[in-house]
Amino acid sequence: MNTSFSNQAESRRRFLHMGVTGTVVGVLTSNLELAFPPQARAQSTLSPDAALTELMDGNKRFTTGRLTAHEHDLAILKQNTIEKQEPFAAVLSCADSRVPVELVFDQSIGHIFVTRVAGNVVTPEIIASLEYGAAVLGTKVILVMGHASCGAVKATIQGKEVPGQISALYPHIQPAVDQAGPNLEAATKANAKIQAALLREASTVISGLVKESKLKIVAGYYDIGTGAVTLLD
Repeated sequence: MNTSFSNQAESRRRFLHMGVTGTVVGVLTSNLELAFPPQARAQSTLSPDAALTELMDGNKRFTTGRLTAHEHDLAILKQNTIEKQEPFAAVLSCADSRVPVELVFDQSIGHIFVTRVAGNVVTPEIIASLEYGAAVLGTKVILVMGHASCGAVKATIQGKEVPGQISALYPHIQPAVDQAGPNLEAATKANAKIQAALLREASTVISGLVKESKLKIVAGYYDIGTGAVTLLD
């Protein structure tokens, strides 16, 4: 393994773990019953494998133009989600406007717990959000999804000076570039896999659910040209 990548990844794991341990982990693990009312702790009846299958089946409907989400009665969905939400899956995706998560998986209101940030990178805030989705709302699968032509990954590869705080993304994505090299698709896929691993390792809440087979963490790649999502090994 590349020594630079290993050191950077380990540093990020420690940072993310420390950032979460002092805040959300304590609330969600030792004080969950007091922190959230019973109606918020709804659980999906799907297994982790079934939840992933539902996501991928929805993507097949999207790529073939056979969407069904629009057939749902939105008035009923809105009414049923006023007081609670019961998403069966969570997706960490890039903020790119060409990645409409609910459409990509043919899902409607209340079905997917979505977190978005440029480069689909894991930060303490992202972990906190996904912990809430898994530990409180009962999501059964978390998909970390990179996508074709990702500007954040491309900018990291180029390493050029950029305005404002855009370069703050670079350290999160650099391990993938170190691992995969300058090929944009390869680096993007590597980044999705690395972020999924960080998410699994940095959160005691999420790792605990995974060990109990109550949650599945996977990485994927979205082709904005074909609309297809491919799961990554």
